[in-house]
Amino acid sequence: MGSKGTAMAEGVAARAAAVAILDGVLGEGRMLSDFAGGDLSPADRARALRLAETVLRHLEPADRLLDRHLRKAPPLTARNVLRLAVIECAEGAPAHGVVNAAVEIVRKGKRTAHLAGLVNAVLRALPETGLLDGASPQKMPRWLRQPLVHAWGRDVVSQIEAVQATEPPLDLTLREGFPAPEGELLPTGSLRLRGAGQISALPGYAEGGWWIQDAAAALPAVLLDARPGERVLDLCAAPGGKTLQLAAAGARVVSLDISGPRMARLEANLSRTGLTAELVVADALTWEPDGAFDAILLDAPCSATGTIRRHPDLPFVKDGSEVTGLVDLQARLIDRALGWLKPGGRLVFATCSLLSDEGEDQLSATLDRHPDLTVERIDLPGVEPNWWTTSNGLRLRPDYWADRGGMDGFFLARLRKPA
Repeated sequence: MGSKGTAMAEGVAARAAAVAILDGVLGEGRMLSDFAGGDLSPADRARALRLAETVLRHLEPADRLLDRHLRKAPPLTARNVLRLAVIECAEGAPAHGVVNAAVEIVRKGKRTAHLAGLVNAVLRALPETGLLDGASPQKMPRWLRQPLVHAWGRDVVSQIEAVQATEPPLDLTLREGFPAPEGELLPTGSLRLRGAGQISALPGYAEGGWWIQDAAAALPAVLLDARPGERVLDLCAAPGGKTLQLAAAGARVVSLDISGPRMARLEANLSRTGLTAELVVADALTWEPDGAFDAILLDAPCSATGTIRRHPDLPFVKDGSEVTGLVDLQARLIDRALGWLKPGGRLVFATCSLLSDEGEDQLSATLDRHPDLTVERIDLPGVEPNWWTTSNGLRLRPDYWADRGGMDGFFLARLRKPA
């Protein structure tokens, strides 16, 4: 096979893998993070994931276009091949190569080979340009969209959906005095990159001068404001961006998480940055510390609905049924954490959720159980006054900084224990 044939085969391999990923997400409820890559090269694995993510961000508009040319719904795999082809053509890929690859993928499948003619006919019937121009952004599922419309109105929710439909930039948390890549310095201090390329080749990586962390995810540690020498607990710590922030501030950090494999990632990042923390793999509901803490950061398990811009598979693998159990778990973790604080100590509670059940309402319930707590609002660089709630919680939304690429949705609150 010549070089042209090899390139074609590699292109088909990445596309076929993208279709398999979509089958797993949409047919089996599997997360994108479950995709191992098999025998793919690193470049093909990265391409397959990017293609699958892009399809998931535009699934609804792609289906609206395809349904005009389909008499009945094809099997899932064939539909995913068609969706992928639509998205690639909408991104400007040469239509001839996209159609040929799509037909080849379908033809090679035992259950889809008979649909090769259909796929070819549908794709050749599509417009050559402007496939998704003017299409409205994909909507969030009803179980999530409805409470958000009730809380913020349809215009805000539509703006959030528009941000979620775009590929997010990459944010870095920087350390003073270390090299860093060129990028946009955000008002809160994070560095935003677009088209970053190979992460390990960027300036400052080898020196441990920064780590990947969404700008919104960096704010809980900023709100905690750990001081040098303080004994600080990072509760539910993995994969560890907040532990790195706390350690870089000079705190004596204990990092606890229930997941050993995720804590291994934190250990690797500590090694790369030269920072130190005591790592504990344990269940926070049964673990007991050997002493009280000056401050605790609890980034609690949650629905992760604030991270859809970076994890477009979430709306397809979750149905909201887990939220009630997560709210209960968050409350139990808050109560345990408060018991580990020194008098006058502070706790930052955070969730990367858009739902008030896991944010504003959770704060209200906490104050009902612990009326002696104070909710502290402090000045944070780059944080707009209207991001604060009337209860002194900090509500972050994906539509904030929409012109810059948005941010993850979060809710934060800083609680002070009486002295």
